[in-house]
Amino acid sequence: MTAQHRNAQLFHSLHDAAAPLALANAWDAASARLVEASGARAIATTSAGVAWGLGAADGNHLDRDQAVALIARVVDAVSVPVTADIESGFGATPSEVADTVAQVIAAGAVGINIEDAPADGSPGLRSADEQAERIAAARRAADEAGVPLYINARIDTYLRAVGTEETRLKETLDRARAYLDAGASGIFVPGVTEPGTVAALADGIPAPVNILAGPGAPSVADLSKLGVARVSLGSSVAEAAYAVVRRVAAELAATGTYTSLTDAVDYGEFNTLMGG
Repeated sequence: MTAQHRNAQLFHSLHDAAAPLALANAWDAASARLVEASGARAIATTSAGVAWGLGAADGNHLDRDQAVALIARVVDAVSVPVTADIESGFGATPSEVADTVAQVIAAGAVGINIEDAPADGSPGLRSADEQAERIAAARRAADEAGVPLYINARIDTYLRAVGTEETRLKETLDRARAYLDAGASGIFVPGVTEPGTVAALADGIPAPVNILAGPGAPSVADLSKLGVARVSLGSSVAEAAYAVVRRVAAELAATGTYTSLTDAVDYGEFNTLMGG
């Protein structure tokens, strides 16, 4: 058994509603190492943060080769399992999604997020059957590589307000079953933190449920009580980091002062963390 295979098994085991996997999503080697140093049990990338850091917009605008190279750098920077956000799979067809997954596994990742929103940004979602084919292709690619990849199937019914409030839960549960049947390991439902709905999702999905959290959302402990096995911060960590850049630059331009630079990570500490 390879180290990657062991990491993949470990990553699967970390999805436990009794002690949810809490992920402060990283976007480069430095942020990943900072997250690991905090005691994190795994690293997850944010597609938005990765794209922004590489000079592209989020939403399937980033070149796949650039995304895979970044994943490899993150994997090399840490010792814990790494799961990669691959947006819609960086491919128009299931075969192209399989190619992406093969490259992501070759880069060392042991998990992926793959979403059912269309890559062209059009409203609505892919049909459940079409997305299931893409997930099945990802699973076949992982099986061929001999890695028990954790496929976190993202369902954007709540994030994109698909249907009505009355039909949305059923649509989400139906999609979850189709995606799990196709080979998904867990289900990610961003855009919902209301406790009753979260509990209904956790109760109705026979697999680990991932919720996107942030200010105003229930705590990890409270989400655990609702049955959630994984809690992600998504792009918000990168957004907060870039907000510091904007505040510092605005203050410097407006007043020529530097108070926004307080509470920075110490140079020596950071350089040591990065191996300098």
